Order: sequence, then structure tokens, then C-alpha cells
Amino acid sequence: MARANDAGASTPRRGRRDDRARPRKYTRINSEAVDYKDLNLLRRFLSDKGKTRGRRVTGLSRKHQRQLSVAVKRAREIALLPYVGER
Repeated sequence: MARANDAGASTPRRGRRDDRARPRKYTRINSEAVDYKDLNLLRRFLSDKGKTRGRRVTGLSRKHQRQLSVAVKRAREIALLPYVGER
């Protein structure tokens, strides 16, 4: 009798296929580190309300998404970016 875990073992993982199919926005920027002073780059990854967009939306890797979030926090702290978006 086959187990439930063996039934889906041969199917490819969905996340891997989607990552290859979707071009990453960050790779088109051609920079190694996200700088908190580069406001045009940071605004590209913020929503209209001022929230940081998720990895699934931006297509960034885990490392670059973390760099982005730290850079946004630093830019907000020194008042380069607002904490809330336009109303």
C-alpha cells in the first residue's frame, strides 16, 4: 500500500520552477548591495501606502530582500523616506 507522502514525491517543487520563470528585478539593477541613500531604488520596492513589497512580488532573493528592508528602515530613521505613504 502506497503512503500519502510517496504520491507527491515525483512532482517538482513549485517554488523552484517559478523562480526560474520570473526575472528578478534586482538582477536588472546591477548592484551588489542595497544602499539606503539610493531613494529611487528603494521607492521601486515600496507600495503606495509606504509598505515594503514581499519577496513573491519583488522577485528578490532572501539576502537582497533583507538588505532592502534594512536600507528602508535606515532611510526612514534619518527622514529620507516617510513612514507612511501619500494619503
